[in-house]
Amino acid sequence: MKKSRPILWIVIIAAVAGGGYYGWKRFSASEAGKTQTAQKGAPRAPAVPVSIAPVQKVDFPVYLTGLGTVQGFNTVQVRTRVDGQIDKVAFTEGQMVKQGDLLVEIDPRPFQAALDQAKAKKAQDEASLANANLDLQRYTKLGEFATRQQTDTQRSTVAQLTAQIAADEAAIANAQTQLDYTQVKSPITGVAGLRQVDIGNIVNASSQTGVVSIAQVEPITVIFTAPEDQLPYISEGQKSGELKVIAFTTDGKKTLAQGKLAVINNQVDTTSGTIRLKAVFDNKEHTLWPGQSVSTRLLVRTLKDATIVPDDAVQHSTNGLYAYTVGQDNKAEVHKIKVSYSIDGRSVVDEGLSPGQQVITSGQYKVQPGSLVSTTVASSDPVQKNKVQQE
Repeated sequence: MKKSRPILWIVIIAAVAGGGYYGWKRFSASEAGKTQTAQKGAPRAPAVPVSIAPVQKVDFPVYLTGLGTVQGFNTVQVRTRVDGQIDKVAFTEGQMVKQGDLLVEIDPRPFQAALDQAKAKKAQDEASLANANLDLQRYTKLGEFATRQQTDTQRSTVAQLTAQIAADEAAIANAQTQLDYTQVKSPITGVAGLRQVDIGNIVNASSQTGVVSIAQVEPITVIFTAPEDQLPYISEGQKSGELKVIAFTTDGKKTLAQGKLAVINNQVDTTSGTIRLKAVFDNKEHTLWPGQSVSTRLLVRTLKDATIVPDDAVQHSTNGLYAYTVGQDNKAEVHKIKVSYSIDGRSVVDEGLSPGQQVITSGQYKVQPGSLVSTTVASSDPVQKNKVQQE
């Protein structure tokens, strides 16, 4: 037993020494591999795919957007001016009627009788006047054989009958007017609304119920509002010429008509801080209709040689607005910017970018300052996609 102990210790020591040597060799090989990898250089991160667009320098139209309501250029509630029964309805609902077209005819017989009576009364008075003139001539020829009183009385009779004939003529004119009123005619050219009376109805001049409503749609107007702080720009623009107004559907996707600003209201609404405006449109295609709600754009001015970028290039952060650009080494650079106007997918940059730079319009969420990027030109130009045609 005493002889076997030294042998055991020798075996243990040899095992420990062998294990240590093996570990040292593995460690040395690993360190050598790391050194070689470091010497070759770390692998580069893959480039981030992004879309880019150029910063442009072009003229930029400044529009004021708002909501408006279409109104007829003239709207008339047609009412009868005489009492009577309707004998005829001469229009169709929704019909385009012209000024002077017959709409409704009221029974004319009572008014024709009144006119005939007035004419008969005039004929009677004319006969009396003729006889009075003959008597006056006789008295005048008698000279001193006729008293002065008789002559003066006869002259007075002639004057009275002459005045009576003038009254008869006025009565005839009034009766003729009443007869003319039995034919209710359109006072303007426009579209007839829903009929409010039928044949056989009794209508009264004192009634508030009309016969039909006529709305003029060529031209037509749109009433809309603008912020009061834009009033100086609107007034200044009007001095240089007519301001263009564009009407869209309420979702802003379809252009309906183009017109011009006609009227600025004479006071600002103090409760809302807005000013009411009226625009006039030719509306030859009848794309605008009374009562319709539309979205409006008022061209106030045009910025010359403005710096323009797509809206997608403008990013938001707690520190303000910024945009990424791509340098010649295909690395992303961040720029703080200031934007004054944005419309139709384009933004006006006052500070931070220069024409000719390339801004990133998509893929920014993967980009950091200094990131390597692979670029492709944006497939759709928001300027062309949403551009409002200008004359």
